[in-house]
Amino acid sequence: MPRPTQTVAPSTAEQVRSACVHAQQAVLALPGIDPTPTSVHYLRGSDAVIAVPVTSIAAVLTRHTYVGGSPAVLELTDHAPLALRESVRALVWLRGKIRAVPECDQRDLAGEIAEKNPHPDLLDVGHGAILLRLVIDSAVIADSSGAEAVDADELRLAEPDPFCAMESDWLQHMDTDHADVVAQLTRHLPPRLQHGTVHPLAIDRYGLTLRVEGVDGDHDVRLPFSAPADDIEALGRAVRLLVGCPFRNGIRRI
Repeated sequence: MPRPTQTVAPSTAEQVRSACVHAQQAVLALPGIDPTPTSVHYLRGSDAVIAVPVTSIAAVLTRHTYVGGSPAVLELTDHAPLALRESVRALVWLRGKIRAVPECDQRDLAGEIAEKNPHPDLLDVGHGAILLRLVIDSAVIADSSGAEAVDADELRLAEPDPFCAMESDWLQHMDTDHADVVAQLTRHLPPRLQHGTVHPLAIDRYGLTLRVEGVDGDHDVRLPFSAPADDIEALGRAVRLLVGCPFRNGIRRI
């Protein structure tokens, strides 16, 4: 009986979910007008709730569109939390129909989102900002390895990586305070990449990704864990195993 294949990376839908959590920048594209920057974006089960200026053309058009909504694309940019020469880790495009949130529901929906994502710009809803809903039909994520699509049903069932919220702090701490750990991880790189400048680029329950800034360009290399990490302690052990020392030189704060 064949052995099951070990999962070494999140699914495409999970990657989209995590990238949307990390993304600090998003713009809404509607036919015939310039892209509109959003101040808030929040991905729910099968839709994304976004905030745009109440005076924007996108807000005006959406309020006067038909009940089914207007075709739209939300583009989100996931930047690495480190000072890299190319900071963009991934781009996500969410395609679907944009609809206005009824005025009577604006503040209630803002409060619902604030319970899970307390973004300060939610305070502008009902004043200088308005909430819109993008009902998602499909999503595409692109990074250094290429682009992949995922349908709305897969996206609805997926969750972001369990370490998603702490990833930025963890990477910054590792890059600033644990150059020795990064140097040990460099042993896993192909010989031609071991002489570039190496930074930790991403981490999830399945593995760690390194960014190598070399004279011939940037290269991203994924180092899978021996087993998925279910909690912070398991994550620390997984990294120490990659380093080559399961009992010493652990990262004290994640």
